[in-house]
Amino acid sequence: MPNTKQPLSHFTYDIPLIFACFVLLLLGLTMVMSSSIYIAETHFNDSLHYFWRQLAFAGMGISIGLVIILIPMQFWHQTSAILLLFGALSLILVLTPYFGHSVNGSMRWIQVAGFNIQPSELMKLFMILYVSSYLIRRSEEVRESFMGFVKPMAVLILIAGLVLLEPDYGATVVLFVTVLGMLFLAGVPMYQFVWWVIGVSCALGTLIFLAPYRLERLTTFMDPWADPFNSGFQLTQALIAIGRGEIFGVGLGNSVQKLAYLPEAHTDFLFAILAEELGLIGVIFVICLFAFVVLRSFVIAVETERLGLHYAAYTAYGIGLCIGLQASINLGVNMGLLPTKGLTLPLMSYGGSSLVVTCMMLAILLRIDHETQQKRIQADLKAKVR
Repeated sequence: MPNTKQPLSHFTYDIPLIFACFVLLLLGLTMVMSSSIYIAETHFNDSLHYFWRQLAFAGMGISIGLVIILIPMQFWHQTSAILLLFGALSLILVLTPYFGHSVNGSMRWIQVAGFNIQPSELMKLFMILYVSSYLIRRSEEVRESFMGFVKPMAVLILIAGLVLLEPDYGATVVLFVTVLGMLFLAGVPMYQFVWWVIGVSCALGTLIFLAPYRLERLTTFMDPWADPFNSGFQLTQALIAIGRGEIFGVGLGNSVQKLAYLPEAHTDFLFAILAEELGLIGVIFVICLFAFVVLRSFVIAVETERLGLHYAAYTAYGIGLCIGLQASINLGVNMGLLPTKGLTLPLMSYGGSSLVVTCMMLAILLRIDHETQQKRIQADLKAKVR
């Protein structure tokens, strides 16, 4: 009789996905170095200040990812509620004057050993893990009962309320849309889903109109050239950078807009500098890489679901939705298709919390694919034995 456990030692991780993620990471490091040279030299007298920090974050993210990739999905299933509680407590702590660290008027960070940790980034992952667990435990209730849909939404509203107090409207949008997408893919009745989408849209729209600065961003996004030296300055400078890139770009390191013209060039608007230096070719290349990562996550989720690994499948769906949504919003903001929001480009923009959490998500995704391939091998061997 063949040994059904022997193939479990085989390397079954998704090589194309790993390669695409590393290309995005390396390209991100290159663009962080290029886009931050001027501001780093001005503020720290070290032109590579942000690059070295981002490289350290990348090393940290990869190291944590290498540990996470060895952890079975059952562990995340069992600890999802504890992780959610930990994330909620961290969101409360960040709002306190003693623990919270304010940057540009927002209390989004907890400072630990000289590094700023952003709890809302961790909460994206913890929420995905928790909702996936809930969908397994309450699968019939979610599909057949209104309360099955209300309960996770109540938890989401509580978490989103804490995030909004920072305030972080962009993270709130990502959380809501990701969870709604997961519930839809889990089989929530269409009429319930539509009503909640309408309700969430109205609530988020109300928040925009209640906050003058958010309303200003919306009106500016619609016509940034009406006030190009004040409220529309950031977006118009980003559009100028993208326009200067044309087809092949001005060359790596030759951006003019990063020289104190475009604010946040190495974080939220890194893509605009990439478009200026690498042109339309670079833009298409980056979009294709993100499209591949998101598409691959959904392919993994579908294959996993077919084999009956539902918790892992829902988690893969959530990771794909979260990364795809955040990348789409960032690209849309840079190109003037969406109102300006403080969301980083996954794996590329400067930011330790975002980079590390994205590496954690991708490591879990690779683990899901690994367990799926292992189960398929076992199933094939059992079929041969029969």
